[in-house]
Amino acid sequence: MGISALTPPTRSDDVVETLLEFPDNRLLIDLCGEYDRNLAQIEHQMGVHILRRGNRLAVIGDKGTREQAAAVLRALYARLEAGRSVAAGDIEGAIRMGQPMPDALRAPGEQIEMFQAGSGVELRTRKKPIEPRTEAQKAYVANLFANELGFGIGPAGTGKTYLAVAVGVTMFIGGMVDKIILSRPAVEAGERLGFLPGDMKEKVDPYMQPLYDALNDFLPAKQVQKLLEEKRIEIAPLAFMRGRTLSNAFVVLDEAQNATTMQMKMFLTRLGEGSRMVITGDRTQVDLPRGVPSGLQDAERILKGVKGVTFNYFTSKDVVRHPLVARVIEAYEADEAKQG
Repeated sequence: MGISALTPPTRSDDVVETLLEFPDNRLLIDLCGEYDRNLAQIEHQMGVHILRRGNRLAVIGDKGTREQAAAVLRALYARLEAGRSVAAGDIEGAIRMGQPMPDALRAPGEQIEMFQAGSGVELRTRKKPIEPRTEAQKAYVANLFANELGFGIGPAGTGKTYLAVAVGVTMFIGGMVDKIILSRPAVEAGERLGFLPGDMKEKVDPYMQPLYDALNDFLPAKQVQKLLEEKRIEIAPLAFMRGRTLSNAFVVLDEAQNATTMQMKMFLTRLGEGSRMVITGDRTQVDLPRGVPSGLQDAERILKGVKGVTFNYFTSKDVVRHPLVARVIEAYEADEAKQG
């Protein structure tokens, strides 16, 4: 039976088919998905035509896209052979991983080798495995493991904070650090919320909620609560970091574009023995008062070239939250380019 989300391509000298054979028919059914929706997604996103012929799939299209689609199908089948599932996000990730990565986004060669496509490398958390879904994410994760201080800079939805917390949980579970410390500036996003009721924790928790959400994705809720009570996981506003030395900890500063220059310097100098620190932010979403410079931009300028400090950059092509988010970001970028 043949399925197609697209009109079959017109045959030409360059439009031929690649025939792939999959020995396990049960896994092939999972590869195709219910009503062949997985194949339809690959067709739609990659501009190929896929036909099912028994336990074989014929990929039809021009040479470049045909080979890329075949590689995606093989990677997804290998995932199923390893006992893992295939969902729409996994297909999206496999397609992105098969596309060339700009040299400017690459980490040093020796760091990226441990995350080569097809290696099956993933971040192990208590609730689920996490995999980088783009080449920029893969380079970012590699740098977080290899360096003591890393920056992740780019638009919303690119996984900067999510992956940083996942790496922190992985290192914590593996005994590489003794605690996880998550922080962000308590700055309102263009709104005046007034005085919040409750004690100090209740006042700052609304600002910290995205960090709680990420943690609860990786660890059972009861374990998160227990670790918070034991202070082995700390979630606190940036202002609470002053005067501390953070040793044997995995430390994440989220929304760093809203830290002032003095706050950023204060935070960076908290790094203690045996610790890792990750700074994430989006330069286009600064909520500081007019005329107050962003500490993230200053840190980027000052620390470029400092040994042991790495910078990873993301673009709208790395958005994994929802395809529409990428288009929204691109539309805003295009409008800003016109205004500029």
